[in-house]
Amino acid sequence: MGKKGKKEKKGRGAEKTAAKMEKKVSKRSRKEEEDLEALIAHFQTLDARKTQVVETPCSPPSPRLNASLSTHPEKDELILFGGEYFNGQKTFLYNELYVYNIRKDSWTKVEIPNPPPRRCAHQAVVVPQGGGQLWIFGGEFASPDGEQFYHYKDLWVLHLATKTWEQVRSPGGPSGRSGHRMVAWKRQLILFGGFHESTRDYIYYNDVYAFNLDTFTWSKLSPSGTGPTPRSGCQMTVTPQGNIIIYGGYSKQRVRKDVDRGTQHSDMFLLKAEDGSEGKWSWTRINPSGAKPTPRSGFSVAVAPNHQTLLFGGVCDEEEEESLEGDFLNDLHFYDPIRNRWFAGQLKGPKAEKRRRRRGRKAEPGGADKQAAKGPSAQEPLEVVREVVSEDGTVVTIKQVLAAPGVAGQLESDDDDGPEEAGVAPVEPSPRSNAMLAVKHGRLYLYGGMFEAGDRQVTLSDLYCLDLHKMEEWMVLVETDPEEHPSVAPGELLADYLPRTEQHWLRCARDSVGPGAPERRVLRAAQALAQAFYDGSAGRWTEGGAVPCGLK
Repeated sequence: MGKKGKKEKKGRGAEKTAAKMEKKVSKRSRKEEEDLEALIAHFQTLDARKTQVVETPCSPPSPRLNASLSTHPEKDELILFGGEYFNGQKTFLYNELYVYNIRKDSWTKVEIPNPPPRRCAHQAVVVPQGGGQLWIFGGEFASPDGEQFYHYKDLWVLHLATKTWEQVRSPGGPSGRSGHRMVAWKRQLILFGGFHESTRDYIYYNDVYAFNLDTFTWSKLSPSGTGPTPRSGCQMTVTPQGNIIIYGGYSKQRVRKDVDRGTQHSDMFLLKAEDGSEGKWSWTRINPSGAKPTPRSGFSVAVAPNHQTLLFGGVCDEEEEESLEGDFLNDLHFYDPIRNRWFAGQLKGPKAEKRRRRRGRKAEPGGADKQAAKGPSAQEPLEVVREVVSEDGTVVTIKQVLAAPGVAGQLESDDDDGPEEAGVAPVEPSPRSNAMLAVKHGRLYLYGGMFEAGDRQVTLSDLYCLDLHKMEEWMVLVETDPEEHPSVAPGELLADYLPRTEQHWLRCARDSVGPGAPERRVLRAAQALAQAFYDGSAGRWTEGGAVPCGLK
């Protein structure tokens, strides 16, 4: 009895501490948010000039991350909204709406009056009622210098049939936040976690809210049991049984003045409505078996046609006293909620006959078997590791796991493919975090994201597609714009490309690390830059020749 009372007292103390921290953060961030509100109001004034819907065919969207990519419930379309981009000096936030037509392989920019303010790290959920609705909650706006943040607590709905935005004002909802997660559950939106940050303070959340799509009302849920610790950027998906899975995420805490320690969570929880009731919920921690993903943050999530959860990429940060190593990933994992088991997503490789017939053709959106991917015939997965060194000595490790093709992926000896193809890597997304994922008609679409090279953030604008039924190969729908670097010749091996372009990459490296850097560091940086560009270029050819895919 005494132990139980002590435990309850401890729990109440933790709640009081969290409440005090939230009040402290709120007070300190209020002045920052007031400053940013003026800037947001300015942008809204510009948006108010739009009085009618304008749809303009356009080229693919500019590079961005932390946007939302959603599938239209009735059309073969992907809907891209918001996001952010940092060019090394200035942060840009977007509230643009783009539509990608899958069948036509074309982009359209859709300007609709009275849109939500510019934001990133929000959540978007599509529901089928009324011809399709896209619900958006929260997110953040950042000052141009990236030092101040405004966290939204607004709720919007885009009526897809009429192409109209509507702000839904309902009291009792979540506080302002970003990095939260939201899913559609029956006729409700269920929201979990996130964080709020000011210049000096931050707080992470583990609260749960429900928004009723019939009554347009918010309610805060109080599940029984022990749930996840506060976090952002987690996986949140609905199982076929109607339960909700929470996996992983990121949080940080202050260990001493001006020193924070981040945690990449790898635990999993089940949120269940008790006895089918929509009012009472319970938390249960679960321990899945199988090939679990390594701990990471910034991963992307989608739901496969068989109700398995799909996890892609992310970054594993190893924090030390003097440096921070970021290990960016491009691996694929599946979680089966029925079997409570993780599986590694290994690609089979293209079939030999299709590879011979369609070798060298550009990807077509109509099917995953229309893109040729050239790869080694090794039977074991190949892990390629490259390092990029910044001027301050920070080492960024970029790891790329190349799946081993099966027997069907091996070429016959009488094939007319040249021997130079043996060293060309298969086409696949480069390692990255904070990319956008969506699944339509059994195909996974991946757009954008970022990785870091020292202090340099590289933001991507490419679009890939993977047929989840065949699991053979990625195909490129939109390539990242190249820089002015020496192009990789068709079939050229890295061992040949490096000496041919050495002087160019040495000049780039000296610009990157500074004129006073030791020659050894310059050489190491030059090799890393060259290999990063080569890996992004090799294997991506059109019928007219090479199309390099370089760093931006």
